[in-house]
Amino acid sequence: MLTIKTWLFLALGGFAVFYLIAWLTAILKSRRDEKIAPTAVGAGIGFVTTFFDTLGIGSFATTTSLFKLRHVVRDERIPGTLNVGITPPTIIQAFIFIAIVDVDMLTLVLLIAASVLGMWLGAGVVCSWPRRKVQIGMGIALLLAAGLTLLQVLNVTAGAGEALRLTGTKLALGFIGNFVLGALMSLGIGLYGPCLIMISLLGMNPTAAFPIMMGSCAFLMPVGSVRFIRKGSYDLRAALGLALGGIPAVLIAVYIVKSLPLIYVRWLVIVVVVYTSVMMLRSAITERKGRQ
Repeated sequence: MLTIKTWLFLALGGFAVFYLIAWLTAILKSRRDEKIAPTAVGAGIGFVTTFFDTLGIGSFATTTSLFKLRHVVRDERIPGTLNVGITPPTIIQAFIFIAIVDVDMLTLVLLIAASVLGMWLGAGVVCSWPRRKVQIGMGIALLLAAGLTLLQVLNVTAGAGEALRLTGTKLALGFIGNFVLGALMSLGIGLYGPCLIMISLLGMNPTAAFPIMMGSCAFLMPVGSVRFIRKGSYDLRAALGLALGGIPAVLIAVYIVKSLPLIYVRWLVIVVVVYTSVMMLRSAITERKGRQ
């Protein structure tokens, strides 16, 4: 009899196959004079940013910064390149963390489903929200949440949770929260940092956030990537570099996350969330200056 985890792996494998077939088909149809071999710079960027992505920091903002610094990809092709190139490492992250991290399967499946529903049903609504105001609101909220988590770590307030499942009201709040986070991804607001803090504040072991947030993105990204692939709105060489450099980085970083004592995982959550908050507020300020 198949378990919930087995069904989840089968579904994730199906999404991965769907994505790979679409990408391989596009590569085979590419022009013969088009260079497809990834560069060392692209693979290096993929390794560095995916390594920190596996630690929960996220890779979109850091990869975009390095692309611009090194003039690797034209600006209009950066979103597609990020999605297409980072999807393979993200799927591997999901497979590994779901396999090695103890978390209630029902909680995991429901929160992943919530993020997918959020992207599917809520994206149309969220896209109409002012991006800059969302960034400011999320940035401030994350700083406050990071402060609460710091108080827990320092034992100023009630101790941080170690639960591996959500039930009742907390499960409902987690579902709604991940639904909103899935929808916000359509605005380019990453899920990792906010998901880490949400899981911690709901009283769960923060390590349990890793299979939840990576599983969520692993189901979301293949569908979005295929849209970019079919439109040809991405840089093939850079995307291949991100994928090839990112896969070994995942395998190295997973060991670090898995071997960290819980107290250090909680400190990692604080660092990641503060970083995410600062990046959101920085983006909001940059966008405002760009409009002036």
